Formats: sequence, structure tokens, C-alpha cells
Amino acid sequence: MAEPIQTLADLRGLRTAPNLTAEQRQYLRDELTTAMATCPWFTIGVMAPSADQALAALRRWERAFGWEPLLLSDPRSADSDGPIEGPVYLKGHQANGSCWLRHEEGLGEGVLISGQHPDQPELGQTWGPLPLDLL
Repeated sequence: MAEPIQTLADLRGLRTAPNLTAEQRQYLRDELTTAMATCPWFTIGVMAPSADQALAALRRWERAFGWEPLLLSDPRSADSDGPIEGPVYLKGHQANGSCWLRHEEGLGEGVLISGQHPDQPELGQTWGPLPLDLL
């Protein structure tokens, strides 16, 4: 049996976000907020079953942390004029204010946050995968 998730460090190496209790969710939200305070900007990766779910998760994170909304590049797949169907990976980059989506099979599900600190790169970390609905 796997050890229970108690800290952000326990998420490292997981392929998909675990199911968490309300207590675990609150603790991880608090720990994440403290950890993020050391970084001036972030990248976000969202692995989701659909483009709508990925965008909804991104917008929740933006609202929760007071981030400027990222501009979505063309939300169509490279080989089609239609919307992306099926599982996706969304990558958002605060430094350039944009995000993009691509169809991606075989990923887990969850949110990855990477703190960026250009003057002190050792402060940058990646946290997750966190549940899409953590916030």
C-alpha cells in the first residue's frame, strides 16, 4: 500500500493526481501558497480529459491566485480545423501571457505548477500533479 499524501513532496513522481481527503486538500493548498510566495511568476501544465476541463482548471487557478488571464492560442489541433477532441495537455506561461492546448493521449490527470525565479533559479520548483479541482 502506498504511503498517504501528506506534503507536496509526496506528489513527486506520480503520473496522475491522487484522490485526496478534504484535510489533505487544505494542507496542500496551504503548503502550495507558501511555496509559491518565493517565485515572481509561474508556468502551469494541465493534463485533462478535455479542452473544456483544462481551460476551466486554468481559469480557477488564475482566479485563486489573482493571475492575469492567459491568452489561449488557436485551440485547434495541428491536423484539423475543428476543436481538439479527447485528452489534452495545456501549457501556460505567465512571462509571455499565453497558453496553448494540444491533443495528448496517455497522460495522467492533474495540474503541474512550476515556480520561476530568474534571479534565484534554485527557488524554482515544480509542484504536482494536483487535482484539477484542488482550488
